[in-house]
Amino acid sequence: MKSLNRSIILNKIRTDGPISRADIAKATTLTPPTVSSIVKELIDSGLIAESSQGESSGGRKPTNLIINGRNSYVIGLDVGPKHVNAILTDLNGEILEENQILINPATSNDELLNLLQQTIKRLIKPYKGQEDKIIGIGVGMHGVVDVKKGLSLFAPILQLRNIPIKEYLEKEFGILVKVENDARALALGESWFGNGDGVENSVTINVGSGIGAGIVINGKLFHGENDIGGEIGHMSIDINGPECSCGNNGCLQTLAAGPALAEKARREISKGKKSILKEMVKDNLEEIDGKLIYEAALKGDQLSIDIFKEAGEYLGIGLTNLIHTINPQKIIIGGGVSKAGDLLLDSVKETVKKRGITESAKQTEIVLSHLGDNGTAIGAVTLILVELFSHNSLG
Repeated sequence: MKSLNRSIILNKIRTDGPISRADIAKATTLTPPTVSSIVKELIDSGLIAESSQGESSGGRKPTNLIINGRNSYVIGLDVGPKHVNAILTDLNGEILEENQILINPATSNDELLNLLQQTIKRLIKPYKGQEDKIIGIGVGMHGVVDVKKGLSLFAPILQLRNIPIKEYLEKEFGILVKVENDARALALGESWFGNGDGVENSVTINVGSGIGAGIVINGKLFHGENDIGGEIGHMSIDINGPECSCGNNGCLQTLAAGPALAEKARREISKGKKSILKEMVKDNLEEIDGKLIYEAALKGDQLSIDIFKEAGEYLGIGLTNLIHTINPQKIIIGGGVSKAGDLLLDSVKETVKKRGITESAKQTEIVLSHLGDNGTAIGAVTLILVELFSHNSLG
């Protein structure tokens, strides 16, 4: 019970701080002596601190409480198919350090684990002597993840299986490690720090080199029976479509993810379609990527505009299927391809409006993520914050 009360008080300070002891007692129905006792323990532990004085209700002004963000640190890793994006934050999610390192496309399990270790060591180098303040490492890993074991079951683009991320990093650094699918990590980050804040039922789509979804139902991440809930990138859209890295044909990510857009551009230009992309890469079509297609589209290149429109249509079909299955309140689109903004979003929304089975389905709110390039890494940090602010970890 005491552990649960700690969680209640800590969360109240996190969500409503600065807040006084008296206001915590009123809002939580805990007795003032209970609140005072637990607050003292939390102050002594360094998790919270006293700040400004609140408004007086007739007597002495109360002292407000806040989360002591800079007293502890969290590491977040976004492990994509091309690079590792690493951040170190305080307890309020403010980024203090960040770095990025490329992944060798032909990497092995051991090489990837060593890369994660070296990335973390580089990240925390400026904090030498303060390692005891780092309370955990969160990892957002692309592909299928066994969340309980912290095991990457299958990273399809890298073609790696059974990577013991949690076991390896906990042994190396001696602190808590949580591993989650990258799209679900992004969804969690959106729930705490982004457009999913306060939304009970939402879906966050990560559109980059692949496509995945993080599903939040009744305020909690949905994993499914075998941790593959949200793998919408492998939803079949065209059974006669391109072969996917998973072995099936016509998966959504073969039609709307970044590599699919680049491949479409190369194919059309090779057929004689005019585009400034050809000049931008000096005839080396292999250099075309999603970023260049976006830049060309902004300059009015019709091929690039059409590519984003078509990708939006395919993504809209996938999202319509999700709406008809889950019926979320809000859909949030993040990842590298989402940087195309309205070039992609307009087509997505138009497709959903055409295909939605009811008027409310057609009007499902669809927005872009505002967490930027660090969205998944911030979500990875949130994995640790959830543990910290839950009663299971505060006993």
